[in-house]
Amino acid sequence: MKVSSVQEMRSLDREATEKYGIPEEILMENAGEAAYRLIAKEMGVRDGTFVVLCGVGNNGGDGLVVARKILSGGGSVKAFILGDPGKFGGAAKKNFEIAERLPFEMLSVETADSIRADIAHADAVIDAIFGTGLIRQVKGLYREVIDLVNEKGRRVYSLDIPSGIDGDTGNVLGAAVKAHSTITFGLPKRGNILYPGYEHCGKLYVSHISYPPGLQNRDDLRVSINAPVPLPPRNRAGHKGDFGEVLFIAGAASYIGAPYFAAYSFLKAGGGYSRLAAPASIAAHIAAKGSEIVILPQKETKTGSVARRNKAALLSLAEKMDLVVLGPGLSLHEETQDLVRELAAGIHKPLLIDGDGITAISSRTTILKKRKAATILTPHPGEMARLTKKKIADMNADKIGILRQTAGELNSVIVLKGAHSLIGCPDGKVFINMSGNPGMAKAGTGDVLTGAIAAMHGLGLPIEEAVRMGVFIHGFAGDLAAEERGEDGISAQDILDYLPLAMRLDREGIPEEWDAIYKGCRII
Repeated sequence: MKVSSVQEMRSLDREATEKYGIPEEILMENAGEAAYRLIAKEMGVRDGTFVVLCGVGNNGGDGLVVARKILSGGGSVKAFILGDPGKFGGAAKKNFEIAERLPFEMLSVETADSIRADIAHADAVIDAIFGTGLIRQVKGLYREVIDLVNEKGRRVYSLDIPSGIDGDTGNVLGAAVKAHSTITFGLPKRGNILYPGYEHCGKLYVSHISYPPGLQNRDDLRVSINAPVPLPPRNRAGHKGDFGEVLFIAGAASYIGAPYFAAYSFLKAGGGYSRLAAPASIAAHIAAKGSEIVILPQKETKTGSVARRNKAALLSLAEKMDLVVLGPGLSLHEETQDLVRELAAGIHKPLLIDGDGITAISSRTTILKKRKAATILTPHPGEMARLTKKKIADMNADKIGILRQTAGELNSVIVLKGAHSLIGCPDGKVFINMSGNPGMAKAGTGDVLTGAIAAMHGLGLPIEEAVRMGVFIHGFAGDLAAEERGEDGISAQDILDYLPLAMRLDREGIPEEWDAIYKGCRII
């Protein structure tokens, strides 16, 4: 499913009206009807008591449609207007004028205390205060009302997006409604899907409000939910080389886990032949945990990292591989960092750079721009900041825009790891991944991701699809582990151990309870 920015949604609304002749009034009516149907389905309307909080923009107009329909459906409803009703315009003004004639109370809010009792006794509150156009910090009466709604803990339905959430970034603008359910209109907005906005939405639904399919899937909408990619069937007569040969250049004396998790997760996710070039002093330790990995002991620096004098042999071996992974746990030793940069420039096969490899390449990104073969980067926010020379706060203000720009400039597929990891492609496409959970914020889980991505390419997926599927299956394995063991105690080893089950369930058909989450939002 496509995901829109606020500006793109305005463009879609305009096209729906100008090209397809769907008046603004019908779009607003469809939005209100969809929200009403959701409320009726989830809790019922007849004999219920409802409070509708309306701003004076189109979101408030949507709320007035809902109020009218609740009245028609046998519910008791009060509508409270925050702001000057004289500012209503267009379809929202028309719905305000209709509401004035109907037998329910519609009052302007002067203080939060004046509506405290109504909210406290309501069966549900409909949040139609701001919508997706909010660009300023929430202050004064608006903040007091939002805080009151959150304090009372009534069931809350937000229209389009919880009030106070930035529609493009998902950030909280001072204060934001915490909804039990949110129904967004046309398409999900970035702020619905990105954290912390996604968490404020509760259960997320979308209504296409009669948009034709061509409008929902417009080519210039470049952000999408990361849907699982169909895996190639496994060749029954295949041998290990048919499922990918990957070289992992990883590890140092103080980093034994990273090379193991990366190289072994490749096998657990379906890869065929895993070679690990690691310092000789840690080779035996890794072999004891992952005996199926082919260990290639490397000459070391004085601190136990991979030495530069291994370069010629590594370059020669790399040319025989389907993909090379460079970086997990390699250390920040100056000689090893130099080696990373020289290998990145000299390897002519697809290359995945992770961890300490990203730190090394951050000082010489021109190397990536000159590469002819595909490049994959898997930074966490700190590493992304080093790559882009930006502050993390600046990135959080425009994650998708910065990711898209960087992927294009570096001619790389970039996985920006985090809650709902983002996958940016050189052609400007961005995918938002929905699998995974907070329990995966542990040491080593990024190394498991590296191996999973490599495995997807080994199974036959092209680079972009391999990255997308690797990110998805890694998160799915984490979700399965957390369901069985709880989020708090799962480790990288647990995620690695659940990769085979995640692969099997994906091939058989993802269970409905997971599929609904991974689609991003339910359609109503």
